Amino acid sequence: MAGRLSPISEATVQVVFSATLRVDTRGSGFTDISNAARDFIAQAGAGEGTLFAFLRHTSASLTIQENADPDVQTDLTTALDRLALEAAPWIHDAEGPDDMPAHVKAMLNGVSLHVPVTNGQLALGTWQGIYLVEHRRAPHSREIIFQFVGSRK
Repeated sequence: MAGRLSPISEATVQVVFSATLRVDTRGSGFTDISNAARDFIAQAGAGEGTLFAFLRHTSASLTIQENADPDVQTDLTTALDRLALEAAPWIHDAEGPDDMPAHVKAMLNGVSLHVPVTNGQLALGTWQGIYLVEHRRAPHSREIIFQFVGSRK
């Protein structure tokens, strides 16, 4: 057998809560939004369900990554930069040389996440955090829609 399955829990969907988080980035890099997600779940009175996060932009992304060692973020940024070079012969360059690579990086990471919520808590692993990843060099104002679907506490 591949592993052991925990007992199955059941919850009836009672509510759908939504809110928009605005984040002003400092330019390229990771911004931890885990506490904002936790605050949203707490304010919603969430019990069992799912947190959905959706970023309303195409040159930034969302990811769940290690939150213990900042070197991981540095290495991930380096890896993404290697995958989407600014010096490549991009056709779309009207907004600057970092724009098209930012779109490629956003496509690779994605702009939406879902996280299980159990007993009113995000079911993230010990070393996991939720991050907005800005792929443009200049600061930007970004919007993330949080939505909880599930039961109340």
